[in-house]
Amino acid sequence: MSPRAPSASGMIGDRGLVWFRRDLRASDHTALLHAARSCGAGVVGVFVISPGEWRRHDEACCKVEFWLRCLADLSSTLAGLNIPLLIEHAATPGDVPAAVLRAAARAGAGTLLFHNEYEVNEVRRDAAVERAAVAAGLAVKRFDDRVIVPPGAVKTNDGGWYTVFSPFRRKWYTVLAESMPTVGPTPRKQAAIAGLGPDAVPDRVDGFGSNVDPALWPAGEREATRRLEAFAAERIASYKDDRDFPGIDGTSSLSPYLAAGVISARRCLKAAMEANGGRFDSGGKGPVAWISELVWREFYNHLLVAFPRLCMHRPFKLDTDRIRWRDDEGLFDAWKRGMTGFPIVDAAMRQLAATGWMHNRLRMVAAMFLTKDLFIDWRRGERYFMQCLVDGDLASNNGGWQWSASTGTDAAPYFRIFNPSSQSDRYDPEGRFIRRWVPELAGVDSALLHDPARLPRGLFGGSAYPQPIVDRSATRAMVVREFKRVGAVPADTAEEE
Repeated sequence: MSPRAPSASGMIGDRGLVWFRRDLRASDHTALLHAARSCGAGVVGVFVISPGEWRRHDEACCKVEFWLRCLADLSSTLAGLNIPLLIEHAATPGDVPAAVLRAAARAGAGTLLFHNEYEVNEVRRDAAVERAAVAAGLAVKRFDDRVIVPPGAVKTNDGGWYTVFSPFRRKWYTVLAESMPTVGPTPRKQAAIAGLGPDAVPDRVDGFGSNVDPALWPAGEREATRRLEAFAAERIASYKDDRDFPGIDGTSSLSPYLAAGVISARRCLKAAMEANGGRFDSGGKGPVAWISELVWREFYNHLLVAFPRLCMHRPFKLDTDRIRWRDDEGLFDAWKRGMTGFPIVDAAMRQLAATGWMHNRLRMVAAMFLTKDLFIDWRRGERYFMQCLVDGDLASNNGGWQWSASTGTDAAPYFRIFNPSSQSDRYDPEGRFIRRWVPELAGVDSALLHDPARLPRGLFGGSAYPQPIVDRSATRAMVVREFKRVGAVPADTAEEE
């Protein structure tokens, strides 16, 4: 299986094996396109079913179920291009290199191609796969594809990493303007590879049964493209105005597809720019705001590379590692079940349990309630979200939780605490979202709905809606005091939003 030299035409004579992971698409796939253009003996794909690795990373059951459906769609698309998709199995992360080598042997491949991933465990896994492949005589080609601008390409003037978003975004815009990425096509159909066809994609993996309705998240590239095109045509113009209101269909609902790589961030950027007259940092406020959200995704991925401890349950602000969080299983369980007595928090948590997804504004509200009102360690909430989210992504999930907990990167000159009642009144003023997910409150007047202290007392007791589980004013003072103790907040600053 040693690689052959390039032919006179520039084509590599051997066969390429493309290792798919969180890049479950056939179009605008850098490694697949490179293989199709350079591997003269054809291209084969492989995906490794790795339940031990998924459990270790707290992958949500609904996300694994979504992956499998997207994988089946990808296999069908690749089959139409005469590219067989092989399925291998690895019980533990340590078994992944052997699984990839088995696929290479079955395919008769001499070159292994895949995209870089940036989390610590994934970096170590990929290094082990590369070592094993090289030892077996394979050439290895790796590409940056998960982000638009690769980590390391956005640096400060003195060569350091940005740790605050706004200056990162400005530099990211500069780098982007100097080298605008292109969106690649789907590879051309290749000649059939004799004696090799696609493996069956399993429709389930033991231990990952999901209760989330799969109809909420139709699988595959066509669905991702449909959502992107509909958003760009119908809602992106009003995105900045509508995005914070959970009762409005104001977001793209593309996050599961981006997290699984069913659609590329480059394609999303291109669609937003086309809706904005070719601009990315000026023009319509809706497209500019949505592109900024893509940059947040980039920022958090770059931070994982710059600060690997973020993958290891460590805070960005190291002083906050000394915070003495409250350990209260009853409070944590009430938060998970959406039974805190704070309607907007409970509606958000129930949406998460039922759909595998939560509106982004409410992710901040729910996370800040857990960390600032219940004063429970952000790492517990981060893990629970990963165990539930169909779009769970370590970089974005960790970044959001640490921002909410004030343990992460943030340029704000004050200690941020959200008031769930004011957030509710501001972003769900008519109670449309709350009433959908907390039916116990369906008949409550909007003027009373957002403040637990004003809810009619007759609602409480038995199996009805619970009383508030925490006195926010008392907890708030405790939280500020503890952050001051470790030097993580200026002595005279605390602000509630």
